[in-house]
Amino acid sequence: MSQPTGSPADTPRPGGRLAVAALRERAPGERRVSLVPTAAAKLAPRGIDLLVEQGAGAGAWISDAEYSAAGATVLPEEQLLERADVLVTVSSPGKDLLGRLRKGQTLVGMLHPLANPRLAQELAGCGVTAISLDTLPRTLSRAQAMDALTSQANVAGYKAALIAADSFGRFFPLLITAAGTAKPAEVLVLGAGVAGLQAMGTARRLGAVVSGYDVRPETRTEIESVGARWLELRSVGPAAGEGGYARALSAEEQAAQQLELDELVTRFDVVITTAQVPGRPPPRLVTERAVGRMRPGSVLVDLGSSELGGNVEGSSPGKTVVTPGGVTIVGAGNLPSELPQAASAAFSSNVTALLVDMVSDGTLSIDLDDEVHAGVVVTHGGEVVHEAVRRLLDTSAAS
Repeated sequence: MSQPTGSPADTPRPGGRLAVAALRERAPGERRVSLVPTAAAKLAPRGIDLLVEQGAGAGAWISDAEYSAAGATVLPEEQLLERADVLVTVSSPGKDLLGRLRKGQTLVGMLHPLANPRLAQELAGCGVTAISLDTLPRTLSRAQAMDALTSQANVAGYKAALIAADSFGRFFPLLITAAGTAKPAEVLVLGAGVAGLQAMGTARRLGAVVSGYDVRPETRTEIESVGARWLELRSVGPAAGEGGYARALSAEEQAAQQLELDELVTRFDVVITTAQVPGRPPPRLVTERAVGRMRPGSVLVDLGSSELGGNVEGSSPGKTVVTPGGVTIVGAGNLPSELPQAASAAFSSNVTALLVDMVSDGTLSIDLDDEVHAGVVVTHGGEVVHEAVRRLLDTSAAS
């Protein structure tokens, strides 16, 4: 299904230039910015002018002057919304912004339509074309440069290991000093996706003895390639899913996995959990029972922690709690925002690659027969066009 001829997203702008605007993030604690100054030079040859909302880069220590020097136009919010053809954000827009978008505009960001399909419905009702980077088909080689989930997970995994080391009351590496010998920390990382592998590699570089586990047996080579040991659970068979994710386990598999994990996690000083299922609550990997059996001073860092739940029972997104037994649980819900410069630069590269792919001579051209476009375009022409999101809305309407 190709885009209708003459639709707003396919109409050239006067002078052949498309106005793409980076919005200031308004979510509490969000310090990233969707486009950094270097994007201006990369977008200009494609007929794209970069607009930036005043103060958009402040959380990542990027001044308005840096954007202006790079060739971007810095504007207050009202003027930005009036002039922009394409609005770019890191996270989903708030209701205030949603109500001010006009028909024919395009919104690009991590919109999480599988977790919040109603947002897609609202954007379609506004006549807004919504493009969500978190629905990108990650197995396509052409899409790798656009893969924001991977780039942000890489940042999150690195930061998770640093938080774990900072929260742990002993050294991570083996140290032999005149005051005695400190044995290395034993670290377990659950999940061998991008975040998990980065966490393993970083913890290993910090000197810890690292083990890794994933329900996908093919990840063993990757775990060992970053210097970690493969932790094998005999209770769960292969669980490879689609798109590079693990499949959801059955109830029987989850129960068997849980019993074995409850025993194994108590042997480690630090446990970092990274398991997520797109659009669904994350799997519970560490139970309250297991936490209660861990040694005082142990640390749990839960990258799966969100409003939908977490991998660790008792974790809460954005909060650190210490149990009565002396175990620290870190609900690490949005770690990329804690490294805003690195995360923003990576996200900006992803957005730039996507725009370069979809824009030519100042025209945004959407072709829903294209695998990448079909994967990321959620709404267009006043309709929800993403198949998975549409199915969720149909299921919700029928229940």
